[in-house]
Amino acid sequence: MSEQAARPYEVLKSRDFSLYLIGRFISSLGQQMLTVAVGWQLYERTHKPIALGLVGLTQMIPMLGLTLPAGHYADNHDRKRIIVLGMLGMGLASVGLSIASHLEASIAWLYACLFLSGAARTFMWPASSAFMTQLVSRELFPRAVTWNTGSFHLSSVIGPALGGAVIAFTHSATPVYVFEAFAALTCATMVLMLRAQHTPPPKEPMTLRSLVAGFEFVYTNKIILGTITLDMFAVLLGGATSLLPVYAKDILHVGPEGLGWLQAGLPVGSFMCSVFLAHSAPIQNAGKTLLWAVSGFGVATIIFGLSRNFALSMAMLVLCGMTDNVSVVIRHTLVQLLTPDGKRGRVSAVNSLFIGTSNELGGFESGLVAQFFGPVFSVVSGGLGTILVAGLVGLAWPQIRKYGRLGSGAAS
Repeated sequence: MSEQAARPYEVLKSRDFSLYLIGRFISSLGQQMLTVAVGWQLYERTHKPIALGLVGLTQMIPMLGLTLPAGHYADNHDRKRIIVLGMLGMGLASVGLSIASHLEASIAWLYACLFLSGAARTFMWPASSAFMTQLVSRELFPRAVTWNTGSFHLSSVIGPALGGAVIAFTHSATPVYVFEAFAALTCATMVLMLRAQHTPPPKEPMTLRSLVAGFEFVYTNKIILGTITLDMFAVLLGGATSLLPVYAKDILHVGPEGLGWLQAGLPVGSFMCSVFLAHSAPIQNAGKTLLWAVSGFGVATIIFGLSRNFALSMAMLVLCGMTDNVSVVIRHTLVQLLTPDGKRGRVSAVNSLFIGTSNELGGFESGLVAQFFGPVFSVVSGGLGTILVAGLVGLAWPQIRKYGRLGSGAAS
């Protein structure tokens, strides 16, 4: 066993990283509960799959318009302050959701609050991703990524089940929105407690060239370009999770509690994988591992789409989570360690634009296809497309297939 594998908890000795991890855990817990609440409330009020797809579209719009300025700000302003302001913005959006839900206002108000939350997250994501490199050493960064994703997925395991239970007990989504507002405020407070500081370089004017600097760097680094492209299309086509309310209500007939467990299935697998990776040596042959993981995600998605058995459906979602976590750890580690600090905000913004918009657009695509062809066709066709994309990316970017040890910084 390597020295790194024998020290899986070394990174947790960092006070700043531990505080950051706890804060993000609480915030993610609230966000996952909110996802269940929004999906269930919209489908209960409209009974239309397209209403679920519009959730993704609503949150994608601010990403498209604000991601490049967000990356510029992350490289030219205090990243810690941006994270705090982003969290406060998300908390404010949750307060709005609470009021709209309690007053049974038009669903247009729900979408408006989701738009605000999406705008706040758009500014927070690149700053948060870039800031994490200042909390631990380069040697421990891959381990920090593993624990960070593991923490996120642990909150995602608890959050959906807890959110579904709260809705089933109270027959209302309002308490969930209130909790998320509290969680965002708590996370902002813990980030303020971090000793680490980001001292930005002399401010660079916001010009077209400075805004597209992240794109230019990604394009010239074929490892990052191919990895982000792979994840973007895999997420775009594999958006089955946006249809979980339909599967819970109309296909598997398991109600809101079952929806909570289905929402937890993918993060359960991701958390299990994170624990395994945290206690293992750094990933060898990371490029090939990434391609196989994405292909496995596609296969599990297809089986889930065809399943009518709750246990089998849960098992496939767990497998989706395990394969997805491998992809996330590899991609995030490569993006941060292969990018100079002066461009990390903008490159992280490009990464979040690719992956974030494909997440939301994938939800819209799944809802739209399900509206016209049914949910099963939507999920199965997405899984087939994911497998096809993995094969095409492997052929188009041979640098990915050749990439060796994760964190080595060079292809083998």
